[in-house]
Amino acid sequence: MPAPATEFPGSGQYWETRYRSGGNSGAGSYNRLAHYKATIINDFVEKNSIRTVIEYGCGDGNQLGLARYPEYLGFDVSSTAVARCRARFENDTTKTFRTADTYAGEIAELILSLDVIYHLIEDEVFDAYMARLFASSSRFVIIYSSNNPDYNAAYAAQHVKHRVFTEWVSRMCPGWKLADNIPNLYPFMDDDPHNTSLAEFFVYKKALFKSRLRRSPGRHPRTATDG
Repeated sequence: MPAPATEFPGSGQYWETRYRSGGNSGAGSYNRLAHYKATIINDFVEKNSIRTVIEYGCGDGNQLGLARYPEYLGFDVSSTAVARCRARFENDTTKTFRTADTYAGEIAELILSLDVIYHLIEDEVFDAYMARLFASSSRFVIIYSSNNPDYNAAYAAQHVKHRVFTEWVSRMCPGWKLADNIPNLYPFMDDDPHNTSLAEFFVYKKALFKSRLRRSPGRHPRTATDG
């Protein structure tokens, strides 16, 4: 008889338990996917003269190790992840790390959400997270995520819930526009799940700001509601 399914402890507790037991942020924060994301974001930061960055979901810091941000504040729901980041970057005065529950109204020019949204299982957690993303940005929000709920049937996992988050933004953030949507340079393949991804880049901007974003080789930005 198969063992009974373990009850999901909640998004926050899941990640704290994962990091505390020695786990990492996942395949998307390592190897070629990490380098791909870093190339896109670093270029965006440089070309748009970004000085301040806040990331919600800094994880274990491996992705951040490839970043070039003048001033960075990273939040995470896991205190273990935050401790890891503080230790890893202890000599880097441009980076600060805090747990998500200590957010105190900080604002930055660029807000980042990388491989986080489809890990927000609870609707109330998703709503609060999304609201903070846009409320804390003065210029841009970059989201790297899936955007298609059909993926839930094909790629089910206890800690994953795919959504059409772009609909939430259109409904709840009328002052923001989707400036760019970049399909993944390494779209998901069943036979190579650790080096491919269902996520894409979605770049939002406030009115009056123009973004200059490096496009992936051989691919062109598009505006879409499907991931």
